[in-house]
Amino acid sequence: MSSPSRELVRTLTATEYGLYIHGTWESPPNAPRFQTKNPATGALVGSFVSATAEDATRAVTAAAQAFPAWRDTPAPHRGELLRQVADVLRRRKPELGRLVTEEMGKVIEEGLGDVQESIDFVDYIASEGRRLAGETVPSELHHKFCLTVRQPKGVIASITPWNFPTAIPNWKIAAALVAGNSVVLKPASNTAGCAAEIVRAYHEVGFPPGVLNLVTGAGATVGNALIDDPRVRAVSFTGGVDTGRQVNVRGAQHLKMVHLELGGKNPMIVMGDANLDLALDGVLFGAFGTAGQRCTATSRLLLQDSIHDQFLAKLLERVKTFKVGDPLDPAIDMGPVASADQEQKILEYIEIGKAEGAKLLCGGQKLTGGVYDRGHFIAPTIFSVQHGSRLSLEEIFGPVLSVIRFRDYEEAVRIANGVDYGLSSSIYTQNVNLAFRSMDDLEAGITYVNAPTIGAEVQLPFGGIKNTGNGGREAGSVAIEEFTELKTVFIDFSNRLQKAQIEESP
Repeated sequence: MSSPSRELVRTLTATEYGLYIHGTWESPPNAPRFQTKNPATGALVGSFVSATAEDATRAVTAAAQAFPAWRDTPAPHRGELLRQVADVLRRRKPELGRLVTEEMGKVIEEGLGDVQESIDFVDYIASEGRRLAGETVPSELHHKFCLTVRQPKGVIASITPWNFPTAIPNWKIAAALVAGNSVVLKPASNTAGCAAEIVRAYHEVGFPPGVLNLVTGAGATVGNALIDDPRVRAVSFTGGVDTGRQVNVRGAQHLKMVHLELGGKNPMIVMGDANLDLALDGVLFGAFGTAGQRCTATSRLLLQDSIHDQFLAKLLERVKTFKVGDPLDPAIDMGPVASADQEQKILEYIEIGKAEGAKLLCGGQKLTGGVYDRGHFIAPTIFSVQHGSRLSLEEIFGPVLSVIRFRDYEEAVRIANGVDYGLSSSIYTQNVNLAFRSMDDLEAGITYVNAPTIGAEVQLPFGGIKNTGNGGREAGSVAIEEFTELKTVFIDFSNRLQKAQIEESP
């Protein structure tokens, strides 16, 4: 087994990474490569192997060979190894946080927060090594014991996005590994360096060869090869709706378990009795944190008539002082969007809003001049829109906020629920009755009261309904459910044949 540090070549341009298969970092001879670039400066960050379908197959082979021994490793031992991974991530947090910022573009505070979420989750899920709970229930028959146990599925393919480039891979990897599965990770190409550095942490603490593997490259090549391989028992995918549908259909052809975490069009409702200053802080962070590139981002702001004009005026004043620039500068509020493709998509949506007749209140353009010319910077953008417009219904995944006026609570709920997504939701009110009603009425997997739509905590389930996914949840105590099978066990110690639903109790 070679040391990953020997496979990393620091150059004047980028760090070169290989594939990680069966505990070894490797670069196949003459393999084509792709690069990641800093979205703020255009500087090269990393160079990566464009894996082939054959490379993906080799990674699955390694995972399949490693699975039996890893499955039979006592779960508390698996959890202890994960605790050591959390320690490595904690030690390396400053450098990893900086890498997140350099490769993805979120401001340094959020880059460090991304890594902290990784630490928190790995620490949390490691405890499942001493739990992995089933249940015991009474039998209807005498001298018979009934229980359920959790068993790992086998080889898991984890396909992860770029917006939380350390946290989401760890959500999937750590939960799958503690449950006894082996994993092949295929990360988003534009944050492949973050994924590789995460895998280095697992390598450092001594996970057995083949238990965790990394293949980088195009989804159409690597991702499809993983989904099609019959030895892959489950696919865990986080990304866009269109790609998620393709993954789901492809997996269904093999009757394969596919877990999807997809998009959002998340509403923040501000009632007339709300603490407006608190709501103002919330919407700025919710809409423009991570440059709006969170599936939980506050993309719709619903304002009640009585406070609409007042709140909007305050918001526009605050946005004037919102600082966009170098994400490594702690004084900056928002960095660039993640790539040229993201920039183009967001600018196209801004033009759609203008063409629809939405009122542009601020922003609405690519920032230029000075440092902006080297990266993908878009001004924080706010539109006043009508519910039913494309801006109000479709996920933009950028710093674009749609403001919608409403009359009363019932109308706010109708607007909030009137989209194809159901991930996160938020209401600001001091009316305890409305707060509790919203928990029932808002169609979303997550509801915040007096907080923005972002800010999930690792000890609670994360996921949504409708086009946000296919019903599963990540994080929290349910994180292992997508990576385990339940086995029902009956133990009859009566020493005679007993027939359930037939025999009378003695």
